[in-house]
Amino acid sequence: MKKVFTLAVVCFAALYVPAQSTDLAKNTPKQPSSLSGTTTVPAEVLGLKETAFDFGKIPQGRPVTHVFEVINNGKDSLKISNVQASCGCTTPDWDRNKIQAPKEKTAITVGYNAASEGPFTKIITITYNGNESKQITITGEVWKTPATSAPENKELGSLKDL
Repeated sequence: MKKVFTLAVVCFAALYVPAQSTDLAKNTPKQPSSLSGTTTVPAEVLGLKETAFDFGKIPQGRPVTHVFEVINNGKDSLKISNVQASCGCTTPDWDRNKIQAPKEKTAITVGYNAASEGPFTKIITITYNGNESKQITITGEVWKTPATSAPENKELGSLKDL
């Protein structure tokens, strides 16, 4: 009997809590509008020229890199504290000590070691201004390169004699 009662309380709580958060969202006042009737949305501090890059088809064993441009869209300084890749085959590089002034640009270079064959999608997380974060993505497909070089053309010597 205690188990049935406990189960009933848990089910009730699971249904009641989302209903409360929905009601709370409805009663939350909206931001004031500008004179044109549209709401003001704050610009993101860390601006990226692009959030994803596709390397396309790349040969196996040939590392590739791409540079992501970062701009400080805020009114205060911007400090990128960490850039973390989703795996060891992806290596981000950035100026770790740089503090960007407003409207100043910097770059994050992302390298990918094309060791394994097949399609890939890697996510890189940028942490800035303490605990804020943004993600960028690289994709592509690695094609297998031949294990040996092309065989020697023995007929090439006879062509030189002509």
